[in-house]
Amino acid sequence: MLSLNITLASPVTFSKSNYHKYPINAYPSSSSSSLLNPSLINRTQNQIAFFQKPNSQITALSTKVSDFGQIHGYPVGLSSTFTTQICESNRVHKYPSGLFSKPRSYIAKAAASESESSPEEEASLDSQPKDKTFQLAIVFGLWYFQNIVFNIYNKKALNVFPYPWFLASFQLFVGSIWMFILWSLKLQPCPKISKPFIIALLGPALFHTIGHISACVSFSKVAVSFTHVIKSSEPVFSVIFSSLLGDTYPLKIWLSILPIVLGCSLAAITEVSFNFQGLWGALISNVGFVFRNIYSKKSLQSFKEVNGLNLYGWISIISLIYLFPVAVVVEGSQWVQGYHKAIETVGKSSTFYFWVLLSGVFYHLYNQSSYQALDDISPLTFSVGNTMKRVAVIVSTILVFRNPVRPLNAVGSAIAILGTFLYSQASAKKTNKTEGEKKS
Repeated sequence: MLSLNITLASPVTFSKSNYHKYPINAYPSSSSSSLLNPSLINRTQNQIAFFQKPNSQITALSTKVSDFGQIHGYPVGLSSTFTTQICESNRVHKYPSGLFSKPRSYIAKAAASESESSPEEEASLDSQPKDKTFQLAIVFGLWYFQNIVFNIYNKKALNVFPYPWFLASFQLFVGSIWMFILWSLKLQPCPKISKPFIIALLGPALFHTIGHISACVSFSKVAVSFTHVIKSSEPVFSVIFSSLLGDTYPLKIWLSILPIVLGCSLAAITEVSFNFQGLWGALISNVGFVFRNIYSKKSLQSFKEVNGLNLYGWISIISLIYLFPVAVVVEGSQWVQGYHKAIETVGKSSTFYFWVLLSGVFYHLYNQSSYQALDDISPLTFSVGNTMKRVAVIVSTILVFRNPVRPLNAVGSAIAILGTFLYSQASAKKTNKTEGEKKS
């Protein structure tokens, strides 16, 4: 450490000690203070004034420098009749000469640098909200685009190959392979797997499997737009089952689900492609996903260090283990015959492969984007975005498949979507109020 000893009529001595591992500090005689301590400034100014007095005689002043390179290369210690402790100060490194030749200007610069930020720092702070908004816009855009592509090619594949159990299993298989690739290439950190973690996932993965296969069955029986209108009633099931399990909801939330029930009912009775299997598939899908969310909150509280993407990856893997054996039993004997019919219908095997592959890839991608969006935004923003996503999917699939839509059917769909939006607003206010009560 470099030390500077200053006494009247005595040489100034610089020396280097061996305490390099310590931060910049000195050894106070009575008390330690910051470099910017007002008392230090006053003492420094008094010392300078003392040396500037005309009657003062400072003689025999010599400088002895030993092993002195760049000051910022070594920790610096100061010891004199007035001493102070300098802790964690970077400013010595930037102004090495000012500390010894111009104490007043150095202290002023240090104070200014502590209190004021540079224009570059201010510009970077101003650009952060813009960058975050731009990133969220990209995530939402990808989420919507991937969801639309999945629904279109999933329906195309089901139209020529009406075996939803196979397609649902294949989509989970693609998602599992995708996650193994991300983990093996270290593009995504692999979570630590333990027996309690796997056990905690068994319930949520089971209900995820039920929700996924039921939705695929519904897609195979009715128009995609109708399935999504019915699936917009998921908040109704969430409120009912959560209430049965002990949760309480304010009157606003109960009122917000009324237009959902009304809209879905109106859409169902006026749907051109109405089918009871399609209706029940969409409703069971809602029940499955609601219980998945409920059990996830209860069983995964101890594993909050696992991010959403890794959590969804392991749910997909366990869901595949659940689903595929049952799929083989339910419709496995029909797959070969159905495959040949699909090739005859399409004309090219490559086209059929392309549709099935895209349905699997984009199924995983849109879920991945939704989990990434949920990590970066508030639940309210996510709920509103999810509501608008259903609108985008309904409109796009109607345009692509040219499904006939009756006026009352359109009105019912709009009422159901509006009810979902009102529910997201009311539930977000309830969540904020609950969090505020916990903090207080």
